[in-house]
Amino acid sequence: MQEKILNNKKHGMKTLIGCICALIVGIITVIVSGTYENLFFLIVGIALLCLSWIPLCGLRVLKPQEALVLTLFGKYVGTLKGEGFYAVNPFCSAVNPAADTKLSQSGDVKKTSTLSMGSGENININIPDKKISLKIMTLNNSRQKINDCLGNPVEIGIAVMWKVVDTAKAVFNVDNYKEYLSLQCDSALRNIVKVYPYDVAPGVDTTGDGVADEGSLRGSSEVVANRIKNEIQERVNEAGIEIVEARITYLAYAPEIAAVMLQRQQASAIIDARKMIVDGAVGMVEMALERLKNSGCVELDEERKAAMVSNLLVVLCGNRDAQPVVNSGSLY
Repeated sequence: MQEKILNNKKHGMKTLIGCICALIVGIITVIVSGTYENLFFLIVGIALLCLSWIPLCGLRVLKPQEALVLTLFGKYVGTLKGEGFYAVNPFCSAVNPAADTKLSQSGDVKKTSTLSMGSGENININIPDKKISLKIMTLNNSRQKINDCLGNPVEIGIAVMWKVVDTAKAVFNVDNYKEYLSLQCDSALRNIVKVYPYDVAPGVDTTGDGVADEGSLRGSSEVVANRIKNEIQERVNEAGIEIVEARITYLAYAPEIAAVMLQRQQASAIIDARKMIVDGAVGMVEMALERLKNSGCVELDEERKAAMVSNLLVVLCGNRDAQPVVNSGSLY
């Protein structure tokens, strides 16, 4: 289906003024026919009164970044785009299969009209809007529980910025372009997440080139988001939708393994911290022995060097403050 833009329909004000003038002329003609008892004037006046309101049904008002897809007896006739006051065939009808679909996204505002009853009760009536918004909207799908490439269940949510670029494809190529987009977002997210581990893991190839890399959901969020965007765009091209951007809004381990994975991360952090402490302590011990040797103030044999190294490492690597022991005897 190829989109066809109707560019020569911005004469709504002329049509409105013409219809008002025709109604006035019809009223005057009926009055004149009654005054002069002229049957011809009476017929013309009644015809003007009965027919002059019909073009009013073809008046359409559009605001910026709005579109209206029109059909005439089931046939697609064109699309109105851009702000303006339009006049089209009064028998044309607007089509928007997603008018009643409300997703968790921007732009989906429920429009209601309140009808007051004589008893004091108010009735809310839903008024579906057949206009198609061309603005950039944000779809925030619900969180999904997906297994990563290592089989660990993770919960992830994304926000997708999108807009309609081809109204004919959006209306006629798919049944409901909003639901179609939401479904394709869920499917693309699942396909991409199962390729990556949550954290960097050895021997995992996330790019498909046969070489292990350091890609992960937590550390490569920009790369993952771009892959999700491209995956969604390939699936929604036929629906006339452009994906502007995709972002990961939530990422965490599933509750059933979150506590265990937290302990694993804590253990890894403790090991890294201990390694850094030991490396620093060994460097300080080497520096102390070298300075004592260069100054020549104390001569230490190998046994006493080993004792000094042991004591320094205990002091530098211990979790608690050292408890010094005072030797009241001789040095040896």
